[in-house]
Amino acid sequence: MKAFMDKDFLLSTPTAQKLYHDFAENTPILDYHCHINPKEIAEDRKFENITQVWLGGDHYKWRQMRSNGIDEYYITGGASDREKFQKWAETLEKAIGNPLYHWSHLELRKYFGYEGYLNGETAEEVWNLCNAKLQEDSMTVRNLIKQSNVKLICTTDDPVDSLEWHKVIADDKTFDVQVLPAWRPDKAMNLEKPEYLDYLKTLSEVSGVEVKSFKDLMKALSLRMDFFASMGCCVSDHALEYVMYAPASEEEIEKIFAGRLNGGSVSREDEMKFKTAFMTAVGKEYHKRNWVMQLHYGCKRDNNVFRYNQLGPDTGFDCINNYAPSAQMADFLNALSSTDELPKTILYSLNPNDNESIGTILGCFQGPETVGKIQQGSAWWFNDHKVGMMNQMISLANLGLLSNFVGMLTDSRSFLSYTRHEYFRRILCELIGGWVENGEYPDDYKALEKIVKGISFNNAVNYFGFDLKTV
Repeated sequence: MKAFMDKDFLLSTPTAQKLYHDFAENTPILDYHCHINPKEIAEDRKFENITQVWLGGDHYKWRQMRSNGIDEYYITGGASDREKFQKWAETLEKAIGNPLYHWSHLELRKYFGYEGYLNGETAEEVWNLCNAKLQEDSMTVRNLIKQSNVKLICTTDDPVDSLEWHKVIADDKTFDVQVLPAWRPDKAMNLEKPEYLDYLKTLSEVSGVEVKSFKDLMKALSLRMDFFASMGCCVSDHALEYVMYAPASEEEIEKIFAGRLNGGSVSREDEMKFKTAFMTAVGKEYHKRNWVMQLHYGCKRDNNVFRYNQLGPDTGFDCINNYAPSAQMADFLNALSSTDELPKTILYSLNPNDNESIGTILGCFQGPETVGKIQQGSAWWFNDHKVGMMNQMISLANLGLLSNFVGMLTDSRSFLSYTRHEYFRRILCELIGGWVENGEYPDDYKALEKIVKGISFNNAVNYFGFDLKTV
């Protein structure tokens, strides 16, 4: 029996072990999509205790605590940090087979040197150990990033954001990790939301363009893109509940937009027409600027209305949407391709049943201007576990070129989440190692090194065009 999470954790063959330890383990990290707060990097925050690091804003853990019957008082409520940590420890010991069990113990080992396992009985020991360690200067936010071997981070930022903290970081020559903004214009697109008109007022103020028409909206956003680009941005990201291609004339879009500006409601059909026009327009802007467009879809959000009204969004009440938009996605990409304005694009679906459809869509729109121009993103959210990652990479390998894959991202709000890259790389090396051991690919370690380092780091450097050296 193997020891729990030893150095060859998830690596069952000699080839997998060699691939990981020789090629993947020490390769730098490029985190091109996350939700960490740039203010905390600028101020080099030091956390008071492990609950602040682990449970503050982590709806992955909150969901599991609710599944364990924990009262909301100990999750997002007024319980002390020590009480919340105890309840998480009592939940974690039941999380057999869950990635949170692996992630949590990878973090405990890497950052705190804890070789045991966390449960209700060891909670006090782990609490004291972690909190003592967190007081060391090595555990400030910037030092956590540095010791994780991270070279570049893309945060998630609204078009109206001042990006003031990005400027502080960029101007500080004592910190050599690049922290760049990423463009997330969901609020500018979601005209059905009750707060939309208030958002347009803010956008008008920061852009200097009074938004009175759809044309004005695109002009204001273009000016904000110019500002974001001046701060190093070259990545966009969109959260789409649905991908529906519903083209309409310019006149019809202006009429829909004018009706919303006048306080009217929006039908589902008009909403889809507007969002199609919006996404097509910004897609053309991304192509013009050589930005990458990331599309995240397949999520049904805020399902528990009672809890949503209490706690707000992003608190753990989302699920997979079974809607499969392969035809609509192909039509949308084709609309941009038909005028030679399709940007580099990464597609993520929360529904794992979409893996194969995405894999076939990719092949329709690849081109010589960029290797792997259209990408399938890494297994996302509810799928970023061993089985989900394996299935996504196997599907990509079956239908495309896994070797050109841009690899893993944290998609996290935690500064300890970089162990997810280790988790991913171990699974990657186990998968490839298995193919080699089974005689499905030669034991050509020159080629294998290129593949493993490419997926781990180099492909993303080249794809996004970041100012980093490949390894």
